[in-house]
Amino acid sequence: MLRIPINEQGSGLFFQLIRHFVRSPSGPRAIALFGLLIALLFGLNGLNILNSYVGRDFMSALAGRDVPAYLRQAVIYTAVFACLTVVAVFLRYAEERLGLLWREWMTRQFLDLYLRYPSYYRMNDSLIKSTGMEHADQRIAEDVRVFTTTTLSFALMLLNGTFTALAFSGVLWSISPRLFLVAVVYAAFGSYLTFRLGHRLIDLNYTQLDKEASFRSGLLHVGERAESIALLNREERMSRRLHRQFDAVVENFHQIILVNRRLGFFTTGYNYLVQVIPILLVAPLFIDGQAEFGVITQSAAAFVMLIGAFSLIITQFQSLSSFAAVIERLINLWYAIELTQTETVCGMDFGEDDDRIGYEHLTLRSPIDHTVLVDDLTLSIPHGTRVLVAGADGTAKDALFKATAGILDTGTGRLIRPRAGRIQFLPERPYLPPGSLREALNPDAPGIAITDTALLETLHALGLEPVLARVGGLEAEQDWDAALSVDEQQLMSFARVLLAQPRFVLIENPGNDLDPDKAGELLRMLTGRGTTYLTFGRHGQRDGDEPIERYDAVLELKPQGRWSWKDNGRRLLGPGDRPLTPQAPPP
Repeated sequence: MLRIPINEQGSGLFFQLIRHFVRSPSGPRAIALFGLLIALLFGLNGLNILNSYVGRDFMSALAGRDVPAYLRQAVIYTAVFACLTVVAVFLRYAEERLGLLWREWMTRQFLDLYLRYPSYYRMNDSLIKSTGMEHADQRIAEDVRVFTTTTLSFALMLLNGTFTALAFSGVLWSISPRLFLVAVVYAAFGSYLTFRLGHRLIDLNYTQLDKEASFRSGLLHVGERAESIALLNREERMSRRLHRQFDAVVENFHQIILVNRRLGFFTTGYNYLVQVIPILLVAPLFIDGQAEFGVITQSAAAFVMLIGAFSLIITQFQSLSSFAAVIERLINLWYAIELTQTETVCGMDFGEDDDRIGYEHLTLRSPIDHTVLVDDLTLSIPHGTRVLVAGADGTAKDALFKATAGILDTGTGRLIRPRAGRIQFLPERPYLPPGSLREALNPDAPGIAITDTALLETLHALGLEPVLARVGGLEAEQDWDAALSVDEQQLMSFARVLLAQPRFVLIENPGNDLDPDKAGELLRMLTGRGTTYLTFGRHGQRDGDEPIERYDAVLELKPQGRWSWKDNGRRLLGPGDRPLTPQAPPP
């Protein structure tokens, strides 16, 4: 599992996040809010010191039965509490505003990094998965929220603890130097023991977050694939898998409970003794007449405040351990994204030509075991030439499809294709992003403005008008995986290609989800609109195979990277088109 040490490289990434936030456009507002928080903390501590003296005089007046002094101190006491309330409320408000501002900026940063190609795609690479970097969605949505709010909360606790220690050290020293020294030793000893007893919580909390995410992911899978599970009667298998995932959640949490129990025995007793120690040390001064009764209550309050400032590790250790796990998860996410953005060692060279797709001595290897899938492929496919890429090896066809799309780079040689917008890809599993139908059909190609008339005419040509009426029109927002059947999604994807009017389109297995006659009609529509298609499928006499008469040539990919080219002699070359120039395939 990828684990960046917090005290080494991780700390640099941690502080880099903070520096980037301060230097961002949100930085001035953040600095102003943080300055307000510092001022409010000063005010809060000043009021707490004043409150300790008012409380001392109030208790002394009560012990001495001095009614006028008692009433006067009661009024002052109430006024101080009112001021403390106002300051505490504004302190919380400023903290939440700064936390929200920080979370907004940081979430947008991670979203931009994650959705910058190839991060979101290569997160599924075996290299990334082998690091244990999983559930990027949870880390961006949940861990960023916890990180920003908790970092700010702990920073304020630390500042407040520092101010409190400085302020109440003087108060406690003025009452009894011995009491001050006892507070320092007590807090130091307690912090050391707390860390020794609870340090395992950091790793356990890190693991717990991942196991909870795995269990939740399994439940989401059932909801997304409910129909397939029901048709295949896979309920028992899914139940066993979910129970295993939940057992892992329970087992890890059981370990957390055991550590918390051991830690709780110490911290609970530690906190109870805090209330007794100052009374035991100051009571003799009151009995001997060397201090007023109010000094006892003042010393108890000052001791508790000072111990609280010195004992942040003890009082917040469970939260700190969870927080450390969140920091580590975010640092690992950032590191994994940087890993995905790192250019891989690739011998492939890419060129652009709107009139052809070309492969020059192209060799593709499996990204998993590096076996050769396509060996020394050399040919040029001009615009107007319809090609079927066939063969029994689906892995080789998939590799060539992805390499042409530019998302597989484990190979050598040169690949030439049209520039973005002049070539489209239709994977076997159609994809329509959630949103309105207008957004889903928009090809997002530069320089193309799609009118409503063109949209409606294309949907009519594909027989999709009943679907348009059923889903509520072009502006209705839907989750199209749920709203449309697979063949309807396939037709909608074809509609997007027809609207984009590319020079080339690469299609994976169009006959798998569509009726063969319908698939043939769609291919004829592409030809009629001047789009050259390369179909990645099968040819033969089996159901779902591609009829050879639809194509001008067949590129057959064979085992061990071998390939063969068959020209049907039916190429339709227009003016300016280059002829096919395949070289002899390897034996």
